[in-house]
Amino acid sequence: MSDRDKIISAFLADAGWGGIKRTLVAGDASNRRYERLAKSPQATVILMDAPAEKGEDVGPFLEITNHLRSVGLSAPEIFADDQKNGLLLIEDLGDDLFARVIEKNASLATPLYEASVDVLLHLHQSKAPDLPRYDADVMTERAALAFDWYQRGTQGSVDQGAKAAFETEFHALLAPLDADATVLIQRDYHAENLIWLPARSGVQRVGLLDYQDAMLGHPAYDLMSIVQDARRDVHADTGDMMIKRYVTAAGCDAGMFHAAFALLGVQRNMRILGVFARLSMHYGKPHYVDLIPRVWGHININLNHPSLAKIKPLVHETLPTPTPALLQKLKDQCATIPLP
Repeated sequence: MSDRDKIISAFLADAGWGGIKRTLVAGDASNRRYERLAKSPQATVILMDAPAEKGEDVGPFLEITNHLRSVGLSAPEIFADDQKNGLLLIEDLGDDLFARVIEKNASLATPLYEASVDVLLHLHQSKAPDLPRYDADVMTERAALAFDWYQRGTQGSVDQGAKAAFETEFHALLAPLDADATVLIQRDYHAENLIWLPARSGVQRVGLLDYQDAMLGHPAYDLMSIVQDARRDVHADTGDMMIKRYVTAAGCDAGMFHAAFALLGVQRNMRILGVFARLSMHYGKPHYVDLIPRVWGHININLNHPSLAKIKPLVHETLPTPTPALLQKLKDQCATIPLP
């Protein structure tokens, strides 16, 4: 038994769940693992294993969980925690991820996405906790990952001049949104992080996961995140309906909201473009490369907004279209590129 297993066994024993078989539920793009423990079909919990020595910290998850639950949303209840060793025992919200439910019954897509929008409306009406701001400085740096990793991986090097030009223009576009960075954004709000809980009512029918990286940001960000999902296609009509639902209920200026949505869509999807390339080239997870064409499609759709006319050529003239050959090139470099 490894030292880590001994720590986990002691934690589970103290929490009253010792000696029970653990079944892997999921890992993700980070170093966290999730395992289910079952005393019976009706008595189950989830172990979150987030080793501090691998750069994980369960503190933010605890903080955001407490806030989400305090405003009446279905974040999982915390039954036991060991922050020092990166261990949490949390409520098991089940396996009915939005993506799986919709795959089995496409007719549920609209009501589930409507429920996800209603969660955001509810959350954005609540006073946000004191969190770091996802402002123009941070967003510009994160978007530039597309140059650091995707351009590097497909072209062999980073065009520093093109990257600097992009950062200058992009920051100028993002800066006016800083005044509206006032709501809690979960930053990974999509169909594989939401669980359908139809036995509950209202906004509590949506179980929330993977929000530990929450920050203060623009109200359009999480809506854009779920509509422009990197992992699954969302029909354009569904996306338009969800934007209209949010704008109408929140009383937003539709034109300004659509412009912010497109700008934030470029930002998020360029960041993901770089992250997915990095996950293959450095972390040895090449399957993320297969998602890049969808992400590239989102970038192009957003760049067609008239307000982004200045930034469009800076992207198209420096970042190549992800052809099958270039995607294979990213995979061929799997786990071979060190971090800068």
